[in-house]
Amino acid sequence: MHDILLVEDDEMIREATRLTLEEHEYHVRTAADGVTGLALFRERRPDAAVLDIMLPGLNGVSLAGRIREESGVPVLLISARNDPVDVVMGLEAGADDYVTKPFDGSVLVARIRSLLRRAAPAGPSPEQPEAPPVQRFGDVDFCPVTLDVRRDGRSLALTTTELKLLREFTSSPGTVLTRDLLLERVWDYAWSGDTRVVDVHVQRLRAKIGRDRIETVRGFGYKLRA
Repeated sequence: MHDILLVEDDEMIREATRLTLEEHEYHVRTAADGVTGLALFRERRPDAAVLDIMLPGLNGVSLAGRIREESGVPVLLISARNDPVDVVMGLEAGADDYVTKPFDGSVLVARIRSLLRRAAPAGPSPEQPEAPPVQRFGDVDFCPVTLDVRRDGRSLALTTTELKLLREFTSSPGTVLTRDLLLERVWDYAWSGDTRVVDVHVQRLRAKIGRDRIETVRGFGYKLRA
């Protein structure tokens, strides 16, 4: 059973969301403010965190940043406003995805399931007598088997989402990948999602592997420079 940390200051929304998640066999711990939420996170790390943006004490964006500094736990933000500033700030702080209120419980559960699938460790691989293959792109080395990423020989710490993005790019170097395609493959969306999620995470990945490594193709998407 997966452990979910839910931080929401509105009691009715908090309890309704908790019941929805528990109906889908998640174990849920709740907090009404950001400070308590951070304490619960540090007490026992959850499998995923669901955070409202407008929290007292420590807002959801700041809480997402604290969580990301300490772990790679998937973070989903809940916003009462479809404000691009809120969304971008939350994603840049380290959140993996977001939903806006009012939201359908089934949509929230689907998003959480997607985050948990992406964060799940890969299953055992068959025996490999040879060393794992390493792909090189300029000063960046990436092993698609071990998911080890190095730049100029130094190991890079990438989040699960960033690793998924990099794996998509390195599997098709020089090929333009549309935002919708990346949403489907990386975020597991079977429906149209907000492409700003893609844009922000590409920016975060660029900051780590080199800003000129991933090229923007205006009107289409992105491609990895071979």
